[in-house]
Amino acid sequence: MRAPKTAIVVGAGAGGLAAAMDLSAAGLAVTVIDKEPQVGGKMRHLTVDGAQIDGGPTVFTMRWIFESLFDRSGATLTSELDLMSADRLARHAWLDGSGLDLWTDVDRSADAIGDFSNAANAKGYKAFCRDSQSVYQTLRDTFIAAQKPGPLDLGLRVGLQRFGALWQTRPFETYWSRLEHYFSDQRLQQLFGRYSTYIGSSPFLTPATLMLIAHVEQDGVWLVDGGMHAVARAMQRVAERNGAVFRLGEAVQSITVQNGRAAGVVLQNGAPLAADVVIFNGDQSALAQGRLGDDVVAAGRKVDPKDRSLSALVWCAHTETSGFELDYHSVFFSNAYQSEFTEIFERRAVPAEPTIYICAQDRRSTTRPLGRERLLILVNAPADGDQSQTLEDRQDQWRGKMETHLARYGLTLEAGAPATLTPPSGFDQLFPGTGGALYGRANHSPFATFARNGSKTKLPGLYLAGGSIHPGAGVPMATMSGQLAAQAALANSPTLQSA
Repeated sequence: MRAPKTAIVVGAGAGGLAAAMDLSAAGLAVTVIDKEPQVGGKMRHLTVDGAQIDGGPTVFTMRWIFESLFDRSGATLTSELDLMSADRLARHAWLDGSGLDLWTDVDRSADAIGDFSNAANAKGYKAFCRDSQSVYQTLRDTFIAAQKPGPLDLGLRVGLQRFGALWQTRPFETYWSRLEHYFSDQRLQQLFGRYSTYIGSSPFLTPATLMLIAHVEQDGVWLVDGGMHAVARAMQRVAERNGAVFRLGEAVQSITVQNGRAAGVVLQNGAPLAADVVIFNGDQSALAQGRLGDDVVAAGRKVDPKDRSLSALVWCAHTETSGFELDYHSVFFSNAYQSEFTEIFERRAVPAEPTIYICAQDRRSTTRPLGRERLLILVNAPADGDQSQTLEDRQDQWRGKMETHLARYGLTLEAGAPATLTPPSGFDQLFPGTGGALYGRANHSPFATFARNGSKTKLPGLYLAGGSIHPGAGVPMATMSGQLAAQAALANSPTLQSA
């Protein structure tokens, strides 16, 4: 089989950008195509009142993934991005007036938890940190940074001598029940249970294995000058230096199949583009729904709407604030945490009493910004954006509810300040086939993560990347998926690999 010389990447999200970097660095002529006018996918910028606001992911973690990616492309992460280590992970508030700041330093956080709750919960926190680190170390190289395994494959990778460590990842125990082992304070259960929402899932249904996300933050969080969209631009810039060509604002109509293998794409305007390799950086459901042509339907997997991950109501606002002192990341917890997830996943409704997340993107010091500041405000919602427009039609009503709810914590937003709302229907339009789901499939069973496609497909020449693909959702994981897709595409290309 001859080594591939050309590649087309469909979608310029984190996975597609990572694949483009690795393939172009390996010597392929790479073309990246995206229907949007900017790269980044969910790492997007929105302009509100003349201000550039990150409208998607807000946390930069798992730095090692990006360092190795940039190194392979002949660049360095620090030469391309200005990163500032964050000492404080987030500020948390409850309706009873209590609040807790969590820090990257475990001892500092334990002291804060002791003052906030009691010594037993501080001790429980340290045990939680040790166990989450153990889970992470067991799965980092065997699962996260490796091609998709089956359950048996994963056991073989970990090894019989470390079977106990694999069992301690607790895939058959719910995350919430495990949290009760560490924390008696329900507020702390809420705080640490929220990590499951980082992958769009309910802490009451997701396996305890996902406690590894806590260690990801403890291992380091950075703020990016220019926001997370700057990460996407840096990835584009490095890929272009290695010869990649970006065609933005152009949609792909279908993936071409010739002689039983992927052979290129047809653009929405009917123009064909040929390639030896095609990498699809989109939701796997889009393929299974036939959105990229009937010939590649078998390469994807349909996700039943009830199995989709969380969507959200996301406001990007340029507004003055008063009262509650925001940090860069602030979380306002409701009094009815379990009912939030029941309403979303069972009743398919926005919670009446939601937890609200705010990223205050000008809060990089203890000084309150003068005048208006840039906020991303997020309320979790069901991923039914392809079935109903009602949330979009009621956006003024939802904004009023959100502002009223925040006022109960003492945070006041400027009345009528400029803001744009992206509801689930908006995310479905941005990311076809998702219904607005932001994280692919929800991880609501021990084997849900194995239901994701890996980078390889049944169709030779077609590979997959993105948050709906192994190893999972979130910018670092999606970036890793692109690296795995490029790795798979180059597996039979020893000449290119050694170039």
